[in-house]
Amino acid sequence: MKKTIRIAVYSVLTLGALLAVQRLLTPKYMESLREGALVGEYYGEDKSHEVIFVGDCELYSNISPMTLWTEYGVTSYIRGSAQQLIWQSYYLLEETLKYEKPKVAVFSVLAMKYDKPQSEAYNRLTLDGMRLSASKLGSVSASATAGEDLISYIFPLLRYHDRWREIGADDLKYFFTSKKVSHNGFIMRCDIKPVGVVPSGLPLASYDFGDNSREWLDRISELCADNGVELMLIKAPSLNPHWYDQWDAQIREFADDRGHVYINTLEHLGEIGLDFDTDTHNAGSHLNLYGAEKLSSWIGGEMLRYYGLTDNRADARLSALWGQKKAAYDLMRAAQISEIAEYGEIRSFLID
Repeated sequence: MKKTIRIAVYSVLTLGALLAVQRLLTPKYMESLREGALVGEYYGEDKSHEVIFVGDCELYSNISPMTLWTEYGVTSYIRGSAQQLIWQSYYLLEETLKYEKPKVAVFSVLAMKYDKPQSEAYNRLTLDGMRLSASKLGSVSASATAGEDLISYIFPLLRYHDRWREIGADDLKYFFTSKKVSHNGFIMRCDIKPVGVVPSGLPLASYDFGDNSREWLDRISELCADNGVELMLIKAPSLNPHWYDQWDAQIREFADDRGHVYINTLEHLGEIGLDFDTDTHNAGSHLNLYGAEKLSSWIGGEMLRYYGLTDNRADARLSALWGQKKAAYDLMRAAQISEIAEYGEIRSFLID
């Protein structure tokens, strides 16, 4: 009996030590590459969202859930990540539907340009943040590039064991707890970098989306249908990378065939009121806070028109919850504007 107890204690201590080392060595995504923290933040959120967004930077940089709340009383969350591939969007949505059933799922169609896995670096920014589940395992399997191992996504220590050379103050500072980097999946930027020259798209050998991308778009459509969720397709008003007319036509045909709403916001810049001299923080690739609020105000009106979403501002619980969120949102806005004026740069990216 004593031997059994000693073995059990030793096993627990060894496992605890390994988990502690794994936590220390795994990137924290707080002071840099904050996009890597986005996927994991969702799990700590209230799961009562009427709209779920899935996709890449064209969502988490361009859509403000707070605007959807303050103007329409719509609860929403962006399950976004950097260069989120379409099969990753599928599995994130599949996982989300195990936690809650939104009325509408919104997918950012720029991801259709990628027909194959791209890089481990971008994979990690999406997949490391997912909790272990069948959805995560499926996403890893679909995303893996040459040389990547499934086991290293289950036990990150196997991937980051040699990162000890890079351990810094932030790894210790955020060892026990992390701060939030987003406002319901939206990364705020109040700085302004206007568009100089609008880039034009280079000719492509083929403008047809790949079979793999098409298959996953079909699967997203079917997933929504099976769960009674409306699917909305959206192209954000980013000027770079270029969105080709041929791509647009293929998405429009798919949406028409399946009965989905598709909105290319590049066709509605005047209605939205976007000004690329003031509403972007990186010369038109992503909107800043001012542009995101304009786009969100406009797209919220479109959502109400198509889906009749609920105004939840009279709900005492949700009103109190979103009141706290708005306080944090307004505090960061004020801090960033002040920092830009004083230092010429933003320093406030973490939410206390």
